Amino acid sequence: MDQHHHHHDHHCDCGCDHDQQTVNRYEDVVSKSNVTTDDAAIAADVQRILSEHEKENHTPEVYQFLLNCVDLTTLATDDSESSVTQFVQRVNDFGEKYPFIKNVAAICVYSNFAAVVRGTLEVSDVNIAVCSACFPSSQAHIETKIAETALALADGADEVDVVLNVGYFRDAAWEELCDEIYELKQVLGDERHLKVILETGLLKTAENIRRASLLAMYSGADFIKTSTGKVYPGATLEAAYVMCQCIKEFYQKTGIAVGFKASGGIRSTEDAVKYYTIVKEILGDEWLTNERFRIGASSLANALFASITQTDERPF
Repeated sequence: MDQHHHHHDHHCDCGCDHDQQTVNRYEDVVSKSNVTTDDAAIAADVQRILSEHEKENHTPEVYQFLLNCVDLTTLATDDSESSVTQFVQRVNDFGEKYPFIKNVAAICVYSNFAAVVRGTLEVSDVNIAVCSACFPSSQAHIETKIAETALALADGADEVDVVLNVGYFRDAAWEELCDEIYELKQVLGDERHLKVILETGLLKTAENIRRASLLAMYSGADFIKTSTGKVYPGATLEAAYVMCQCIKEFYQKTGIAVGFKASGGIRSTEDAVKYYTIVKEILGDEWLTNERFRIGASSLANALFASITQTDERPF
């Protein structure tokens, strides 16, 4: 199940056990993982990491780094061409007014607004990200998901956030779940990042979050992301801990570095620094780049700006 040599098993009617081999392949990946799934132990270790290291990360440099890791997001039912244009214009204005502070990492919008962002964005180092594949439920035909994603790419999207099919997860339909992620990654190709949202607030347990993380990564996810922030509880530090441990193990086994994105309910500088601390302590300095670490947020960018400049200005 290496992401570069993914193959579909051919089912036949000869009564042999191809299906059983398939099931074992997915179970194998999970059973061979040494990432802990003891929820109490994880909660305790999160508290230990924060009590030992959080204070040292409350610096202007870290705040500036975090601002540069924000996927500045608007996903409202009444988003429109004019509202998204204004949203992007604030990022342009920030680039002009504060050239000494790095801008956000990306602007994240619904897939149908990629063209609006592309037509308005003037800042070269800010990516265009879209939520696609029938976000946030992920309930649709795979053909629909592929079409939506391909259209967004044609309109200028650089990266695509999709929700893992949690219905397949519920039914233990691992092959279907993995194939869907793999097919969406094929649409993007190597140049563009696929961020797979696990919806950790729905998965709840460390065991489920570990399984979802591993299956997403083995299917070609470039990033794994906590939550949509739409229906279920958003990011938690415990979910981040498990996901980062899975990313670390996957990197040790395959040499492939998968990014981590925290999303859903992260509004204050203090919250953002907590996630930074978890990522730094588990994954190390190699992950402290916006190529590998993102925070999906709307109001957080202004909170970080206030922490950096000690002003009440709200540029975003």
